[in-house]
Amino acid sequence: MGTGDDWYETRVAEVAARYESIAATNVNEWLRDILPPPPAAILDVGAGSGRDAAWLLSRGYEVLAVDPSVEMRGIALELHPELVDRYQLDSLPALKRTLRSGIAFDFILLNASWMYVAPSDRQRAFRKLVTLLKPGGVIAFTLRDPVEAERGMHEVSTAEIERLARQHGAFVERRCEAGDLLDRVGVGWKHLAVRVPDDGTGALPLIRHVILNDDKSSTYKLALLRALCRIADSSSGWAKEGIDDHVELPLGLVALFWIRLFKPLLAPGRMLPQSPVNRDHHGLSFVKPDAFPRLTGVADNDLRVGMLIAEDTRKALDSSLRHATHTIVNMPARFLTYQDGRPIFPVRRRRPGRASQGLTLDAPYLWSFGSFSVPRHLWAALQRYNIWIEPALVNEWKRLMSQYASRQGKKVTEGELAQAMAWTEPDRTAGVPRHQALQTIDRGPLYCVWSGRRLRETNLDIDHCFPWSAWPCSDLWNLLPVHREVNQRLKREKLPTDLALRQAKDRIICWWDTGYIRSDNEILVDQFSLEASATLPTLEDPTVDLEDVFSALSLQRLRLSNDQQIPEWNGVGS
Repeated sequence: MGTGDDWYETRVAEVAARYESIAATNVNEWLRDILPPPPAAILDVGAGSGRDAAWLLSRGYEVLAVDPSVEMRGIALELHPELVDRYQLDSLPALKRTLRSGIAFDFILLNASWMYVAPSDRQRAFRKLVTLLKPGGVIAFTLRDPVEAERGMHEVSTAEIERLARQHGAFVERRCEAGDLLDRVGVGWKHLAVRVPDDGTGALPLIRHVILNDDKSSTYKLALLRALCRIADSSSGWAKEGIDDHVELPLGLVALFWIRLFKPLLAPGRMLPQSPVNRDHHGLSFVKPDAFPRLTGVADNDLRVGMLIAEDTRKALDSSLRHATHTIVNMPARFLTYQDGRPIFPVRRRRPGRASQGLTLDAPYLWSFGSFSVPRHLWAALQRYNIWIEPALVNEWKRLMSQYASRQGKKVTEGELAQAMAWTEPDRTAGVPRHQALQTIDRGPLYCVWSGRRLRETNLDIDHCFPWSAWPCSDLWNLLPVHREVNQRLKREKLPTDLALRQAKDRIICWWDTGYIRSDNEILVDQFSLEASATLPTLEDPTVDLEDVFSALSLQRLRLSNDQQIPEWNGVGS
């Protein structure tokens, strides 16, 4: 989003003062009966001085503010410090960081910012906005008339927005005009509220088609989609910005999840058929005698990101990943196409070198197999609606296996199918953070991140910041030292509110720093960074800054609150 850099950046303080001179209630009066009830999630694009974002936050909304100007963000945080973890640098037409967050918004506000998007970028920009919106959500535009070219503005029209809305299955719900609240002669404003009745991207119909209607000669298409579902839910930090409105994943990561999905289905004594001709391991292109069968004794949770693979497993896993990538590329990815024959999932395959001793399932290794591209709107749907998409995939997969087994004269029970299809969650373990917490207590004081009470061995508990029942994650950043009473009686299986999280910020960052980053164990430092960058979707650098980790934690909290409606906890004393 262009901002007329020379004009804008030299007048940031002047512009911010002008924004702040007008009350947010007056600017947004036209939206009074369109805004959803709190605590709906609202995105403020081109947030400027933070006036509107702070006003919305004060009314109980979950708010994310974005703006491309470093200087303006600095002023906004001076004026509205409550936005510190709710204001990030981002801009149209790409909105890269916002899209990486995976948050779906009920309402998107563009107050005097659409004019800065070049006409050639507007179709792409509108598509990105729709991708970020929940079904039934609203995009609110405020357009200046006339524009000022010297400030980097471009001509805008209500007709253009109406055309873009129609292209995305949306409609203009309200249009009105207003005078200038600064009483500038000749300046007026046009308001449009665009509502999207469906997700507007075509992602859900496409997924439904693959699950229910698409011709399937095996379970491979379902396996690929489920692997992507699992990655979107638990490892979305691996997604990188691709080209042509795609995100890119390591092909090795997709293959790793593929292997984990098939392992329990092809376990000795079970061998559930994956196609009409598949019997035992015969007829499965990714299963070779010297590779996949040798993973039988390896626990599922040992085949996850960051794990160091034992020497007796290394060759079998490396070969299995190569066979799996070959199958994925040449079968489901090849035959999952749009009506015009274009692949839905473009793949760029590489020839990785042979795994050496000490194989670690890290980024360089998993990216060495190549890249797997997912359309941006489809990726957003997998993140947003995974809780409904994955059960549909599982049910259809079970139906196919039952059908194949029946044709082969085999009987499989619903219980056997359900057990084989269950995803193995990571162990709900707190051994490492407890050990680090006890070491910290031996050296000096350690305080409960939620209450501030001093911790001792007798009252120490380890809490999952985001409750396990809603999001099974035992990453180090998610495990926090707390007082036993707070964990077992007050917070329990609840999600901390934004306020509770902000009040605990300093203690959480202090724990990460003392417990992991400045520990004597270099492995923990690497593990903390790898897990945070893999799981928290807005972190791009594996050498993470703890302030950035906390900001990403806040956005993940917003996403979980928004998507799953988890019961929330307001903090100690609530």
